Amino acid sequence: MRFIDRDEVAQRLTYEVCIPAVREAMIAFSAGETRQLLRSIIPMADGRMFGVMPGALGERAMFGAKLISVFPENFAKGVQSHQGVIVLFDAESGAPVCVLHAGEVTAIRTAAASAAATDVLARPDASRLALLGYGEQARTHLRAISRVRRLQAVTVWGRDPGRAETFAREMAAETGLAVAAAPDAPAAVAEADIICTLTAAREPILMGAWVAPGTHLNLVGSSYAGPVEVDSELVVRARFIADSREGVLAQGAEFLSAKAAGLISDAHLVGEIGQVFSGALTGRQSRDQVTVYKSLGHVVQDLAAARLLYDAA
Repeated sequence: MRFIDRDEVAQRLTYEVCIPAVREAMIAFSAGETRQLLRSIIPMADGRMFGVMPGALGERAMFGAKLISVFPENFAKGVQSHQGVIVLFDAESGAPVCVLHAGEVTAIRTAAASAAATDVLARPDASRLALLGYGEQARTHLRAISRVRRLQAVTVWGRDPGRAETFAREMAAETGLAVAAAPDAPAAVAEADIICTLTAAREPILMGAWVAPGTHLNLVGSSYAGPVEVDSELVVRARFIADSREGVLAQGAEFLSAKAAGLISDAHLVGEIGQVFSGALTGRQSRDQVTVYKSLGHVVQDLAAARLLYDAA
C-alpha cells in the first residue's frame, strides 16, 4: 500500500494540476457520474468535529473515504486544524491501495475549488482580493486565486491585528503582491471585487451592505449547519451557487439561516458549480451582479486530488 505524506502532497499537488482536477470532478458530480453519501459530522467538545466523507469517482472508478478531525485551537499552536487520512481503494479488486495526508489535501483542494469557482464567477477584470481570516486557508486561497486572476492588491482582516499584520508581511514576501492588513472587516472589503470568508466565526463577520455591486464571494469557513460568516442580506442579494445542492440544503449555514427567516426559498439556490463549469448553467449574468460560491467541501474533490497523486506515483 502506498503512503503519501504531507510533504509529498505539498510538493506535488500544485494549483496548476489541482484546479483543473477539482473542476472536472465537480462537472462529473453535477452530471450524476460520481457516487457519494452526504457527509456525517460528529460534534465534539470545544467546537471540535469528526467527519466521515465516503464516495466513488464513478460506478467503475476508484473509491474511498476521508476521515477528518477539525480542532480549531490547533492554529494557535502552529498545527493544522484539519487532521486525518484519505483512503483510496482500487476499482477492480476493491483493495485499499493508498493512504494520503488529508489535512494537506484539504488545504490545497479547498482553495483550488474556490479558485476554479472564482475563474467562472468573478468579473474578468477582478483584481482586488479581500481575505477575512488569516489562517491556513487564507494562505492557500491567496496562492490559488492568484493563479486565475491578475491581483493588484490584497487586504486581510482578522480579530487579532498582530496576526493579520504578520500574515500580510509574510504573504507579500512570498507572492510579491501588495498585501495589507485592514483595521476592520468593512475596510478590508471596501474596494474588493473578490472576497473569501475563511473564519471560524459563529455570527456574521461580513454584512451585505458592505459588499459592492459586481463582487464575487467564496464562503468557505462554515462547513456545517449553525455557524454563519455572512448576514442574510448578502445571501438574498447574491446569485447563490453551491458546490453541492444537497449539501447546502442540509448543511449550508448561511443559506439555511436566510431560509429560516423567511427571506428565501430553496429556489434561491440556482444550481451547482459543476453545472457552471460544464456550461449547463449561467454563472454571472451581469457586471453588477453579486455572486456567491458556497463551499462546504466535497469528497469527490478529495478523491480527484488523491487519485491524481496516486496515479502520478
